[in-house]
Amino acid sequence: MIIETPRLILRLWREADLEPFAAMSADPEVMVWLGGVLNDEGVRAYKRRADDAFATLGMCRMVIERRADGAFLGCCGLMPGHEQAPISPYIDIGWRLARSAWGGGYASEAAAAVLKDGFDRLGFPEIIAITAQTNRRSRAVMERIGMRHDAASDFDFPGHEEADPLRATVVYRAARS
Repeated sequence: MIIETPRLILRLWREADLEPFAAMSADPEVMVWLGGVLNDEGVRAYKRRADDAFATLGMCRMVIERRADGAFLGCCGLMPGHEQAPISPYIDIGWRLARSAWGGGYASEAAAAVLKDGFDRLGFPEIIAITAQTNRRSRAVMERIGMRHDAASDFDFPGHEEADPLRATVVYRAARS
């Protein structure tokens, strides 16, 4: 399974992706909105979840590779949403990029292609993205790919303390046209 854009190739995981994914996932700035840095087991578990999700559901967070040089930039894709979220069940679009790839429009380009695939190939009627209320960069990506903030569905993420910046969660939606 491959999704191509003018600058990117989104593809399934390879063992060789674990090293750059581990480096990206050890960067506190990359992981600040994603629950904190991952150790080696967390990195391997992430890849296993992606592999299992694609095998059973036909979707996963796929590797983002830059077409020009094959560089690992991060990952983007669809997964079943967090079961503990009060908006469950839902299909979640998400991404994470290496800091060196920030600001180049790669997240928006990859996410737009994934959104299209979710509607066209997988036939989902709606795809949702969630993030911390204060995560302005991800919210900007959501808006650039045509998702709309659904303030009535915003919620406090279960299990997070009141002062936790990840607690206040915003919901963005996109519907198949």
